[in-house]
Amino acid sequence: MALKIRLQRGGAAHSPVYRVVVAESTNRRDGRFVESLGHYNPQARGKDPAFVINVARADYWFSVGAKATDTAGDLIKKARKEALAAPVTA
Repeated sequence: MALKIRLQRGGAAHSPVYRVVVAESTNRRDGRFVESLGHYNPQARGKDPAFVINVARADYWFSVGAKATDTAGDLIKKARKEALAAPVTA
């Protein structure tokens, strides 16, 4: 069982919204998944965040052998960078 961290498409025509999911590589793109790690809205406007990803869970899935697709890997890298740059609140 090979696991992939990839994007699952949703939303309406010409306005996509993606979920970042962990799924078996043999499943369809929008099919069954193991866990949802977050979401990505490429057309986010205003104060809506473009993406929200649980980096700790992504790290767990990497530790058990999951491989990220190119786009999902880039989003996780951006999320990790933003998490490091964010101020720590007590």
